[in-house]
Amino acid sequence: MGVEVKFCSACGSAMEYREMDGHSRQACTTCSFVHWGSYSIGVGALVKKDDKMLLVRRAQNPGKGFWTNPGGYIEQLEPIEETIVREVMEESGIEAVVTGVAALRDQPRDIHNVYIAFAMDYVGGEPRPDNYEVDAAGFFTLEEMAEMNVAPFTRWLADIAFRGQSAGLLKDAAPIVPLNGYGLFRV
Repeated sequence: MGVEVKFCSACGSAMEYREMDGHSRQACTTCSFVHWGSYSIGVGALVKKDDKMLLVRRAQNPGKGFWTNPGGYIEQLEPIEETIVREVMEESGIEAVVTGVAALRDQPRDIHNVYIAFAMDYVGGEPRPDNYEVDAAGFFTLEEMAEMNVAPFTRWLADIAFRGQSAGLLKDAAPIVPLNGYGLFRV
């Protein structure tokens, strides 16, 4: 069912369950607000340099002690492309630019999580941890990763970064119709 919402986020009135589109949904008893679900959107970076991929070691749970690719969650009004550039810089001190969308993870649960992994080009900087979220950072080969405590999902992403068969979805820098405020990626 997901997270139960007791009060309307639009007007503060009580919520009730109603049958809508074949699903039991929470709806406001006063206004027209419907709670369609609880979602979180995470982003991750696949930054490669000289046949190595950028990894950071988590200093906090979840995942404390595991090596992962840099990433985080989007802010409400932040485009995802800006989120991943910011997260890479904050966690590792590396400047990188988005080239495309390399992978997507769909994880339905109480708060439905979608994770978008971006292929990124290294621009500059030396890996340095933020010493808050992460306590180590560096570029590593697949062979080096085999001997490290790399999180399973990150191993899957590294395989895509090094052995992927496609360029993925690429940024559409010149869409056929101007769509200001949209982040557009296409085949």
